[in-house]
Amino acid sequence: MDYCSFTELFGLSGKTAVITGAGGVLYGSISKAMAAQEMKIALLDVRKEAAQAVADEINKAGGTAIAVQVDVLDKESVQASCDEVLKAFGSVDVLINGAGGNMKEATTSDDMEFFDLPADAIRWVFDLNCIGTILPCQVYGKVMAKQGNGVILNTSSMNYYCPLTRVPAYSAAKAAISNFTQWLAVHMSQNYSKTMRVNAIAPGFFLTEQNRFLLTDKETGDLTQRGQSIIDHTPMARFGTPEELIGAVLWLISPASEFVHGTTVAIDGGFSAFSGV
Repeated sequence: MDYCSFTELFGLSGKTAVITGAGGVLYGSISKAMAAQEMKIALLDVRKEAAQAVADEINKAGGTAIAVQVDVLDKESVQASCDEVLKAFGSVDVLINGAGGNMKEATTSDDMEFFDLPADAIRWVFDLNCIGTILPCQVYGKVMAKQGNGVILNTSSMNYYCPLTRVPAYSAAKAAISNFTQWLAVHMSQNYSKTMRVNAIAPGFFLTEQNRFLLTDKETGDLTQRGQSIIDHTPMARFGTPEELIGAVLWLISPASEFVHGTTVAIDGGFSAFSGV
């Protein structure tokens, strides 16, 4: 397709996006940026009040957004959210799977050896990230398959490129997401639509409430040894800010990337490129 303007190349106006985990820091910021492109936004989160707060900001600024409660580990809940979105907006053009995270109980430490990590904690982290991505892809992907078009964007991690210490369940789940992204891209193209696209982003290190306990000292706010090690191994020598994910996300969901399919894009300040020497 030939594009005669920047607007056509990156145009998203009028399209509907569904974003899981939209009540969090990262995807809350991304949701607001997408709304500024005149997209209709469905903000999904297990904490509806968090999603509603973001929706209120968007609507106050003149955008269009709704907040929907969802449990991404319950397919009936995901289907109910889809029904609500379709009732409000009529179609789904973009699905962004942002729900995920780690928990302290599934993290090794001086007080918790790998051999003693509770199975329930491991399962919770793996399921939240991996199953919590697959189920929305099933439900919303089916809508896109019937439409014959759509974009799915998953959230992987630096753990995809090389597993990080102390987070075995999170590392395994994020590697699984990148693998699943490749699988789903091929599956959708071979069975449903040649124009549907499936990709993932792999954010580097962004301070969130979920990882703050690992990267900063609760009492002083100073970097922990782990936090300092990350900075030392990031060529840009800092953590990322939520706004620095926006450009890549808008590119991946827009016509500008219409031949990008089945890939994971690192947004990491060079972390994945640095060997340590």
